[in-house]
Amino acid sequence: MEYRKFKSTIIARIDKGEEVLEKIKEIAEKENIKLASINALGAINDFTVGVFNVDEKKYYANDFKGNFEIVSLTGTINTMNDEFYAHIHLSAGNENGEVYGGHLNRAITSATCEMVINIIDGRVDREFNENIGLNLLKF
Repeated sequence: MEYRKFKSTIIARIDKGEEVLEKIKEIAEKENIKLASINALGAINDFTVGVFNVDEKKYYANDFKGNFEIVSLTGTINTMNDEFYAHIHLSAGNENGEVYGGHLNRAITSATCEMVINIIDGRVDREFNENIGLNLLKF
């Protein structure tokens, strides 16, 4: 991975074989990012995304392997209990044009992933909401 910071924007290249969430965390910790938005595109060949079942308050994971293009990767960096936290969703399409997506658990870059991180001057923590079953933004 390599990246460059321009004022409050970071442009990153995540390389073949690297795990996307690990690299986001690495950048956030190195740059002391407490709040940001993320957008990316690229190619991946092994990823896991989840879907939250509201009634059960539980995530169900789906694993995918093969040649996929990131159609959309979007989300936020913030904190929970003053520690790094990322909430990211991913949609990826295969060679047949079929798109799969959900809450990103992991993704391995197969060629490259080009990412833009827009740092926001502020801080928003998260806390677990028992009624919903998720870590929600705490204002």
